[in-house]
Amino acid sequence: MSRCLKNQKNNMSFLMPDTRHATKAIFTGKFCLVCVFVFCLTSQAAATTDPEAEQANSNKWVEETDFEYTMENREDPFVPFISEKAATSNVDMNEIVDSGEPLTGMQLFEPGQLTLVALLRRDSENIAMVQDVAGKGYVLTKGTKIGRRGVVKDIALNSVLIEETAVTRAGKKIITEVVMKLKKEGEE
Repeated sequence: MSRCLKNQKNNMSFLMPDTRHATKAIFTGKFCLVCVFVFCLTSQAAATTDPEAEQANSNKWVEETDFEYTMENREDPFVPFISEKAATSNVDMNEIVDSGEPLTGMQLFEPGQLTLVALLRRDSENIAMVQDVAGKGYVLTKGTKIGRRGVVKDIALNSVLIEETAVTRAGKKIITEVVMKLKKEGEE
């Protein structure tokens, strides 16, 4: 019979937890509750502190670490890199200034890049035909802008007169005349 009781006792062991594990679980649970309680108390205490005292503490920290810039062997960091005096001192006043307007049409070609191939007369107006190095033809009339600074001033019987007006930094106008001559067949 004692054997039978032992078997029953062994069969019931799965129903009753081991007391060592139960004690450990209870202790861990209590420890977690205490930690949460302590955390809540400290966060609540921090939230209820005086804001003026907190601000005084933060100002005290700033006052202790004031920054002072020393100029020894250093340049002033607030001086502009390019000063007007330096920019104007070494500028050539006779330098030709570009107008900055966008170039279109015949302004993209300088007179030296074009070859005069024909001169025509329509009504009372003379017309010139020029060709670029690629062989593409263009028509010129009096007043047509050509190149960066040129304007067709006159179309004669065998030539085209182009007047180039350049402006220097000082405002002085430099006028140059370029003549494009019609070459006869066989002439280079």
